Amino acid sequence: MKKKALISLLALYLLLISIIIGGCTMSESKTVTTTKKYPDRPITIIVPFSAGGAYDLIPRALERTANQHLGQPLIVVNKPGGAGNIGWNELAGVTPDGYTIGITGIEMLLQPLYSPGKYNYPTALEPLVQVSSFPMVLAIQANQPWENLDDLVKYAGQHPGEINIGNSGMGSFPHVLGELFAYTAGISVKHVPFLGGSDSMAALLGGHIQGVFTTQAITKEHLKNGTIRVLAVTSEQRLADPVFASVPTFKELGLDIVLNNWVGLAAPKEMPIEVRAKLADGLKAIIVDPEYKNALEHIGLQVDYLNPEESQKKWLNDNEKLSKVIQETGILDRIKEQKK
Repeated sequence: MKKKALISLLALYLLLISIIIGGCTMSESKTVTTTKKYPDRPITIIVPFSAGGAYDLIPRALERTANQHLGQPLIVVNKPGGAGNIGWNELAGVTPDGYTIGITGIEMLLQPLYSPGKYNYPTALEPLVQVSSFPMVLAIQANQPWENLDDLVKYAGQHPGEINIGNSGMGSFPHVLGELFAYTAGISVKHVPFLGGSDSMAALLGGHIQGVFTTQAITKEHLKNGTIRVLAVTSEQRLADPVFASVPTFKELGLDIVLNNWVGLAAPKEMPIEVRAKLADGLKAIIVDPEYKNALEHIGLQVDYLNPEESQKKWLNDNEKLSKVIQETGILDRIKEQKK
């Protein structure tokens, strides 16, 4: 009996060893296969805003040389709504295999500051690259009576709540700038949300709102055509682009509003290191390509590349700035009150 029991135990031991070894071999094989073949199919870029804005134009420019630098095409998919939350929730929830990445911007940092959501984006996502950084501009219709920012501020002071300022949704970066503008200038305006920058610009051109905080990319052609007037820009210095050269900064007009937007690409956390490295390197190659630089300049933007580590530091620094702004302007309290 003892001999039979010993044989049975030995057989069980050998079976367990074979299962463990086999499992390890299968796991290692899967990792190697994924890494060696990546990428072997198109890569999707989720854009969490509507078509036409900087968040959309930047990845569409990336598409042009993706095959050359990544070996596979990039497919842009717009998922607008919820001030970016719909798209970023989808991005944070996908399998981290490198085949779905997403556009990020300063709004990605804002949303978790307002209230806990399904994901805390700065920790659920990891940066791959920063592509560009750019200031925002305050634009009005050219047929409005206000020739400059001072005229608009005076009118708003005499007519509280009559000026409608468009934004990309409650709590979005344009909304923060609109609130910061009103707070700093000591005026009362009405903030009107839209799905994205192109939608708010369409509302401005249609006369449904009186002003909008948006990007150079969206305003450039309209400014050249004379259909809009740009009153001020949020950068530290005036813009180098000749089309915007005469536009003053808020700072030189006496309002302390210096805050720039940026656009980058990120992926869900826990992506294999080798896949992350290939993606980051391939995206960098696209971004520093002169063809891409020219494409961005054509739409009024500049390449401002940051690698994954530099982008992570930018996330942390901007998070601190934004936290201060939304508390000082009262946006945080208003958003919390609205959600009750």
